[in-house]
Amino acid sequence: MGARIQKTLHEIGNGVYAYTQLPGSWGWSNAGLITDGGETLLVDTLFDRKITQEMLDTMRRAVPSASRIDTVVNTHGNGDHCYGNVLVADAEIIGTRGCVQDLEEGPASRNQLLMRAARIVDSLGAGARFVGSVLNSVGIDRIALLSDAAALALPAFGDFDFSGMKPVPPTRIFDGELELRVGDKRVVLFELGPAHSKGDAVVYVPEDKTLFTGDLLFKDAHPIIWEGPVSNWIAALRRLIEMDVETVVPGHGVLTDKTGLREILHYLEVLTKETRRRFDAGMSIEDAIRDMALDEFRGWLDAERIYVNVHTLYRELEGDTEQPDILALFAGMARLQKSSA
Repeated sequence: MGARIQKTLHEIGNGVYAYTQLPGSWGWSNAGLITDGGETLLVDTLFDRKITQEMLDTMRRAVPSASRIDTVVNTHGNGDHCYGNVLVADAEIIGTRGCVQDLEEGPASRNQLLMRAARIVDSLGAGARFVGSVLNSVGIDRIALLSDAAALALPAFGDFDFSGMKPVPPTRIFDGELELRVGDKRVVLFELGPAHSKGDAVVYVPEDKTLFTGDLLFKDAHPIIWEGPVSNWIAALRRLIEMDVETVVPGHGVLTDKTGLREILHYLEVLTKETRRRFDAGMSIEDAIRDMALDEFRGWLDAERIYVNVHTLYRELEGDTEQPDILALFAGMARLQKSSA
């Protein structure tokens, strides 16, 4: 907790802006602003009320027309890209069906409860781990999982305040493709999920050759494959690489160009190949994760996410369509992070 976050509004040009929160680890997402003729479109809100308000204030100081946000596009339904909708609830909010589903399944109130429980379990220290081990021995594993998960969740999310944040889902749903106008500026939305989440979408400004990817792109950080299939994500990146784009605003991390898209595509291709090799060799998921180094990505943030990514790929290879246990995945990431420290 208490991480030093560098928050910056970047003027890309011609009424297009990006807002970054670097280095862009857990919860510290990017957003965007598109303006023309006094009209405004906001690409994503942030993880809680305070940082979303800070972003809006920064935008309004730099761009007077941002005093009123006409339209919001949520690139997907993870909270760090849409919980702040509560502050722009008067705008038309656009998203995919999958975006709405993810937000319904993961409201801010759930995060608040999980963080409260994690703080209680963490405060008990070894006592909680002992109780958890006893319960785990008789098939009641939630306390043990929560105790493990707290080691990752508390430092990752402890700076955010999820209290009193009512869910404000998109009010306009689109499928496939949707063309909008912001003043005279053409803006095109493409639905490319499920991939990272159930309903990933990107925002493209053709005239300015600018692309807002949401979490289809993490720059200099391991992506996290909550949903998959990974083949969809790979296909989406290949499609984006073919577009006429010069500036790419990732969901997390520094601004980039098509280089960032190619990097994450390479990561997913390598991850898929290495996971498949271990799956075909009959390795368990846990053994495959421990055996997989991915050395060429060693300098990237959030290496613990490989735990979730290999789990997702194993489910795909096994034909398992059951929804994963998110608490168990966080606990596994925390254990992996601890063992790698």
